[in-house]
Amino acid sequence: MASLLSKGRVASPFVKPLAQGREGSPKLQIVVGIVVFPGSNCEHDVVESLGSLDAKAQLLWHSQADLQNSRAIVLPGGFAHGDYLRPGAIAKFSNIMNSVVEFARAGGPVLGICNGFQILTEVGLLPGALQKNRGLRFICEMSQVVVSTANSSASRQLAQGAQLSIPINHFEGNFTCSHDTLEQLQQEDRIVFRYLNNPNGSVDDIAGITNETRNVVGMMPHPERACDPMLGSSDGIQVLASLLEAAQ
Repeated sequence: MASLLSKGRVASPFVKPLAQGREGSPKLQIVVGIVVFPGSNCEHDVVESLGSLDAKAQLLWHSQADLQNSRAIVLPGGFAHGDYLRPGAIAKFSNIMNSVVEFARAGGPVLGICNGFQILTEVGLLPGALQKNRGLRFICEMSQVVVSTANSSASRQLAQGAQLSIPINHFEGNFTCSHDTLEQLQQEDRIVFRYLNNPNGSVDDIAGITNETRNVVGMMPHPERACDPMLGSSDGIQVLASLLEAAQ
């Protein structure tokens, strides 16, 4: 675990090690593409966190179509295009999203964080929508999140039932969907993360979900902001380690 959670990261009983090479690093340096929209503001946090796991992170501007041989894709948090119309509504028309959709439908691992989750619902890779928080309040605080399933590209390094401390930072993070969609998510074990104390009114305490093939995950909490004890928690590193394992 010391090689996985490097730079002073704290090992967790819930995270399993990645495949190791002779020097204690992953056998291949995994290239992760981080999509940057006008208004994104968390891309460099993701770069730093992935770097601590010996991954190579590269920034992909939204107007390009080339994913540059990325093995995994992250849509980071922020306010893509100023959240005009509604969060993600304009971002879904960016050139790169056609490539992201194609990549995801071919089985490539995709993680949408906060605004990235909103974009994934807008583009149709995930069901439901994110509406304004209960009480119409912007929320910026540490949240307690429970792993509801380990069967996804963002939770495969975690144990079902594990409790993680990961911060949230959003105004429109209240997940909603139809009754039929909720039943489907529940029956197919596609709710990845749930809030322990629901801060925003999300139906069924949902903090993150996955698609039918389990390679696309959207979550409102920010794992990249919980990757070092100095930030108050290192639990988020386990989510990103899962993404890298899915990309191997």
